[in-house]
Amino acid sequence: MTDISSLSMPALRGPVPLSHLFLHDFVRDGHTAVDATCGNGHDTLLLARLVGADGSVFGFDIQQQALIETGRRVAEAKLSNRVTLLLAGHENLAVHVTGPVQVVLFNLGYCPGGDRSIMTRPETTAIALEQALHLLAPGGIVLVTVYPGHNGGDEEGLAVENWAAGLDSRTCYSWRMGQTNVKPGAPYLLLVQKIL
Repeated sequence: MTDISSLSMPALRGPVPLSHLFLHDFVRDGHTAVDATCGNGHDTLLLARLVGADGSVFGFDIQQQALIETGRRVAEAKLSNRVTLLLAGHENLAVHVTGPVQVVLFNLGYCPGGDRSIMTRPETTAIALEQALHLLAPGGIVLVTVYPGHNGGDEEGLAVENWAAGLDSRTCYSWRMGQTNVKPGAPYLLLVQKIL
């Protein structure tokens, strides 16, 4: 049996690699992108690479340490000039970004390796999702990785799903994607594409 790593193909274990496939398809040189939850900076760095020299990325986090780590990654890749890091909650997207943007990326829950008591919350995430949708250019996407398996994650997941399910199908396409051969409570991905 051939190992997938020897085939130079992405291993789609979990929703984050799946979200990265979508990012590669939807983000182009010159685009503007938002990482609504920087965490350790991996997604911000990918977005900075994808938007090219003429693009820009706005990265949000409420933890200074997350922004320091993200800034370090971006600086090591020599892409700091494309990235604006903001010590602010994602419910403040519209305060700092005017749009239009091609993608807004959310990785909910807590920062891996960080303080687990500091996490995204349904009430602020709901506000951020509405703002993200208004900032999107036609054809743009909101990607949300949901982690229902931690304390409060089920509630936040339900809030996100209710928001996505309630969108008008004439103006948005809404998708829920997750592995079927994993335990209940495993992370999954929600994608919303703005049509108009």
